Amino acid sequence: MKRWTPFAVLVGALGCAAGSAPQVRLEPGTPPETARLHSRPAVGFHPGTPGLFKLGMAQGRDGLLFIPKEASSRQVPLLVMLHGMGSSAANVWAAIHEDAEERGVAVLLPDSRAYTWQFEPGNFGADRAFLDAALAHTFERVPVDPTRIALAGFSAGGSIALSLGPSNGDLFRWVMAFSPTGIVVTGMEGHPSFFLAHGTQDGVAPIGMTSRAIVPALRAAGDPVVYREYPAGHEMPPPALHEAFALLAGD
Repeated sequence: MKRWTPFAVLVGALGCAAGSAPQVRLEPGTPPETARLHSRPAVGFHPGTPGLFKLGMAQGRDGLLFIPKEASSRQVPLLVMLHGMGSSAANVWAAIHEDAEERGVAVLLPDSRAYTWQFEPGNFGADRAFLDAALAHTFERVPVDPTRIALAGFSAGGSIALSLGPSNGDLFRWVMAFSPTGIVVTGMEGHPSFFLAHGTQDGVAPIGMTSRAIVPALRAAGDPVVYREYPAGHEMPPPALHEAFALLAGD
């Protein structure tokens, strides 16, 4: 059994306060209920109807679900993708749809309940409840391969993915983050692998304060980490997206 090195890296409460440096602190034990997701893929094969759909689970801020054509004949990987602060599912979908369609990956894109994701250490508030319900909705409509599910996000969404994913490593095979602003893990369940990508010219989440501090902590914990740096700003470089989808698809 892997022994975790306790860690939590916090940058300005998952933001990048000017002049602040990452803090490392111990958050041991079993994940609290406020950090757990309970929805699981359906047993057996149930064909899905391909297309891009609104979740239809909330007025206003809702989300999207993409079901690839491959879902009509086989189980498919699932990427759960969290947008950045002030953004939306539609904005993220515009950046990733080509990779999703090419790789035959289903994508769940929930909208945060408010302007950005709710967060306290170990407590993801109404966003966690909505995500759990959205996962249940997805598993009813998509034949998801339970061994190929990833939680990913960009910027603040990447930080939520990094912070929530390890508490649900029995569900997520991969935890992925693009230009994350920090990480706080409170309790771990299972052992996911990690993929991080960051621009060396990022002026919103400076790489030295964020990913270059997060990655060593993850590796010290004994977790598999794929880490890439790009000569880019605060964005999701296409090569990083291509690699992330390839890893999830098992290519």
